[in-house]
Amino acid sequence: MGVNVTFVTDASGLTMQPGTQEKRREERVSTALPVNLGTATGITRDVSATGMFFETDTPYAVGNTISVELEMDTPQGKMLFKCQGQIVRVEPRNQRVGVAVKITDSTIKAAQV
Repeated sequence: MGVNVTFVTDASGLTMQPGTQEKRREERVSTALPVNLGTATGITRDVSATGMFFETDTPYAVGNTISVELEMDTPQGKMLFKCQGQIVRVEPRNQRVGVAVKITDSTIKAAQV
């Protein structure tokens, strides 16, 4: 069951208040991994089975599709995670842009060494 919160932006930044339904269904893992966005790069802030949030210097628009690649260390060695997704949120974050992506398709395979 989700937590009811409202996100409110004021002079002190983003805060949560009771009121709206949290939409995330999967557990998120906070991690800072480099992402390859094709013509740009970024750093993840959190990743789940169905989505991710990353920061980048490149502006993106809500509703657009995006391709993301990231390399992960696993007990079986380095793996390359490739996914397609839909941008569901974009927010300013200091000098960068935060981008939330809902994953629509993905593959994972051993990374080329």
